[in-house]
Amino acid sequence: MLEHLPINQRTPDHQYKDLLREILEKGVRTGTQLETDALTLIGPKPMHFKLANGFPMITERKISEKMWTQAIGEIFAFINGARTLKQLEEFGCYWWAPWGVERKTKKRGLAPGDLGPGSYGAAFHDFPTSEGPTHNQFKDIIEEMKVLPHLRTHFITPWVPQYIARRKRKGKTQKVVVCPCHGWIHFRILDGKLTLHMFQRSGDVPVGVPANMVQYAALLIAVAQVLGVEPYEYVHTISDAHIYVDQISRVEEMLKREDRAFPTMTLKKKHQDIFQYRATDFELSDYDPHPGIWDFPVSV
Repeated sequence: MLEHLPINQRTPDHQYKDLLREILEKGVRTGTQLETDALTLIGPKPMHFKLANGFPMITERKISEKMWTQAIGEIFAFINGARTLKQLEEFGCYWWAPWGVERKTKKRGLAPGDLGPGSYGAAFHDFPTSEGPTHNQFKDIIEEMKVLPHLRTHFITPWVPQYIARRKRKGKTQKVVVCPCHGWIHFRILDGKLTLHMFQRSGDVPVGVPANMVQYAALLIAVAQVLGVEPYEYVHTISDAHIYVDQISRVEEMLKREDRAFPTMTLKKKHQDIFQYRATDFELSDYDPHPGIWDFPVSV
């Protein structure tokens, strides 16, 4: 059961702000495939969030309800195998539309709106195997954690190598519109407490990472509920952490703002089946962020 400290006893968290500052100070300016340069830092310090200290939703700028509900809707859509725009929209997630256009899908041999068999939903729910049937990773991991909670091997991957390669080789075509950036997940249960460690290959820290923090912390809460353990800690590791150069002025504004305590996230409805969870099952309270910065550039 998740028990947040009272709001007046929570310690304001500055890890996200520290990450932004470190990228500005140490990042290397690099070209990107998206035609906008980025300041890139490889392997910054992981962020550790104890859920007792609040739900890790940034307060340096307001995360709108539209954004955080889409983030949670997205992760549960992926768990349920969603790989098309229509399927994602059924879970309340609409922000994939720019990547599902025919211009991007056609050159990969996919129908408009299809993110591909190398996308998150396909990898999580229908991972290809040499034994015939596809593999539902979350179904297997949940069952295994119930029976063998002490194992160190409760690990999930979003990466299907044969669908990722970009080089044009005979008989080989990339089968994913966006190579998975996040979703390498290690679950670990110690003394009845669940830690979710999410490894992120590539992170747009000002825009994408706040949504990732929300969705994987929500996933931690849901999985803990299904297992009957305490949702203890969310750990977030990024390999390629970057800030696009056209985001820098907004980042500098965020860094001037004081630290504030994290909010509270609770379950309005509890399920025993991880595949039944939806964004509408989560309720946010005690959220006191700084004003939103709504014009953050997003590279597509």
